Amino acid sequence: MTETAETPSTTFDTQRRATELGILDALRDVVDPEIGMNVVELALIRQILVGESESEVKMVLTTPFCPYAGSLIAQIKEQAESVTEHPVKVTILAERWDPRDAGLMW
Repeated sequence: MTETAETPSTTFDTQRRATELGILDALRDVVDPEIGMNVVELALIRQILVGESESEVKMVLTTPFCPYAGSLIAQIKEQAESVTEHPVKVTILAERWDPRDAGLMW
């Protein structure tokens, strides 16, 4: 008697990856008004999760009480939804932003 071990699926989902990259590209149009750079260049986008009927963008802010947070979230949601054509949730992470992540040195 032989047993067949099931191997987990490790296939790469090219469509999902293309959507992630499309969202990332669309987010380049969202500019932080205080710094004048887009949220991708600033390394504010930490993760993009693409789902069948809903997706999520996880991000950080440049400062804990960023006065432009509401505007940035709305713009990120709008830009991401223009790619996915379904609802996108924007989640603000508690971690601190470091300008060095964006290659900035003051």
